[in-house]
Amino acid sequence: MKKLLSLLTAAFLIAGMTACTETVTPPADTTAPADPQSSEASEPAVEAEEPADELITVGYAQVGAESDWRTANTVSFQSTFTAENGYELIFDDAQQKQENQVKAIRNFIAQEVDYIVLAPTTETGWETVLGEAKEAGIPVILSDRQVVVTDDTLYECWVGGNFLKEGQDGVTWLNNYLVENGRDSEALNCVLLQGTIGSSAQIGRTQGIEEGIAANPNLTLLEKQTGEFTQAKGQEVMESFLKAYDDIDVVFAENDNMAFGAIDAIKAAGKVPGKDIIIISFDAVKAAFDAMIAGDLNCSVECNPLHGPRVSEIIQKLEAGEAVEKIQYVDEGVFDQSNAEAELPNRMY
Repeated sequence: MKKLLSLLTAAFLIAGMTACTETVTPPADTTAPADPQSSEASEPAVEAEEPADELITVGYAQVGAESDWRTANTVSFQSTFTAENGYELIFDDAQQKQENQVKAIRNFIAQEVDYIVLAPTTETGWETVLGEAKEAGIPVILSDRQVVVTDDTLYECWVGGNFLKEGQDGVTWLNNYLVENGRDSEALNCVLLQGTIGSSAQIGRTQGIEEGIAANPNLTLLEKQTGEFTQAKGQEVMESFLKAYDDIDVVFAENDNMAFGAIDAIKAAGKVPGKDIIIISFDAVKAAFDAMIAGDLNCSVECNPLHGPRVSEIIQKLEAGEAVEKIQYVDEGVFDQSNAEAELPNRMY
């Protein structure tokens, strides 16, 4: 039986080999019309399609969603890094925890992304993981906040606002406002709602504000405390300031959301924000313009969150083998109650 099966198997193999090598001649009769239902007769030869350009994969480790500014920043990246624009975006929300961002970067490295964009929670603690990205040959672009590292080749470049100048601009606006309103010789007490301690925005704005206050002998900084860039915490800290001091004249809030919380606390205390207490904030989101138009907020110094297009431009230059500048500031302005209504229709965030 086994012998018979062997013979049959051999016969099939020989037949198959013959069929594979045999040249088949088509019938000579070409007078018969082609069958319109036959795919062989009706379909033209299809050329192989060119492979589509590969998408550039970008991993983005975002801080979180703690403010209106951060939301606008996220939307800027998500609307820029699309398949239509030649990108695949892998987005990670770190919920304001550095350990989550470190984990996200390592995941990006494991996924072999082409570029990593990092909006760092704080300035320090990045040497190891950025070294891992460099070893993997993945360029890192910093957005919004900066890092402090011993080797600046661990990242390609940084894109963001000039936080020190923003703080300085806030105090400059206050000095000019006091002159315009005949209050420049008046002794005024200030409090400062700081952002997340250790973040670039907090460090730069705090320095600019403190130096500006110190340079004006009529201004005194009563106290500073972090409101963590959130509205709820900003309100909580402002409530504690109002209980501790009954003579607060000026509030500096290092972002708009903390200013909104401070406004609520001031109203709850029976005072009039924007009049009894001058309020200066940072970011200049749309809601800040509404607050200025309503008279609750006096000034908002812009911190432009629309970093997506600038980062895309940098990536395209790197793809072309071009050099890019290490530090790249975005354009920013200063707005107050005098120009808020006219500017509001132009706001994109």
